[in-house]
Amino acid sequence: MADAKLSSEEKIWGAVSYLWILSLLALAARKDNSFIRFHANQGVLLLLCWLAGLLTGPLMLVVNLVIGVIAIVGIIKALQGEKWEIPLVGQFAQSLGDWIIKTLKI
Repeated sequence: MADAKLSSEEKIWGAVSYLWILSLLALAARKDNSFIRFHANQGVLLLLCWLAGLLTGPLMLVVNLVIGVIAIVGIIKALQGEKWEIPLVGQFAQSLGDWIIKTLKI
């Protein structure tokens, strides 16, 4: 369900959050905005999964394809103003984002 109260800037920041390393920028710059932080947390999780995928050798192509599809869906949902949780691992993204902010003191 889309939130009609979100500005286009918030939606764009949410979408940018799925663009790998930019997820860390969005997390640091907009950590006080719950919508942007939700998407940035998921973007950071996808970034870490992508990095882990680099180590998988032959499975790297499949892992990157799955991550790419999830990122595209996340971008679309963010631009629509929706909070879409990544299946199976979405809840882990919240705790990961909290840990990164606490650890890096951003």
